[in-house]
Amino acid sequence: MWLGNRPLRVKAAAGQREYKEESNSRVRHMPSIESDTVRLVGLDIGERRIGMAVSDRTRTLARPLLVIRPERNEADVVGLVAREVARLASEEDGVAGMVAGLPKHLDGSSSGMTAKVEAFAAALRARTGLPVELQDERLSSREAESRLALREKDWRVRKAKLDAAAAAVILQDYLDLNRA
Repeated sequence: MWLGNRPLRVKAAAGQREYKEESNSRVRHMPSIESDTVRLVGLDIGERRIGMAVSDRTRTLARPLLVIRPERNEADVVGLVAREVARLASEEDGVAGMVAGLPKHLDGSSSGMTAKVEAFAAALRARTGLPVELQDERLSSREAESRLALREKDWRVRKAKLDAAAAAVILQDYLDLNRA
């Protein structure tokens, strides 16, 4: 697949991978993110901000990257994220796919944001041609806040970094669960 004038490093999925949701035992078929030598992008999708994180090429560690803050009248938020993913894909390490946090209540039931995030992920998948896996994000923002509080005492600085840190927690959970 080509992106601009550079090849986009994506290993085609040989099949589908199944995962079972705990809340209602539905089985979903998601495109596999099979390549293990290209980075993954983590996303914490919110109504006002989208945090982004990136893994190393060995898929061992996730690190916070940036926070996208679309303008209130921004119509193409998916386009903003797709452009940033394209920028990352054009770098030497490339991008094999994305992992988006799927918000749920603590009991595992869908929250008000669940359908919005699923729709956003589907639109991003269609726009970029890359697989987007959904990862349970319960308590990821709380864990990110706790980690940031250890290093940064000023809550304003922590708040600015929180969404990217939460994306890193979501991506790290995915990496840990899918380690070969």
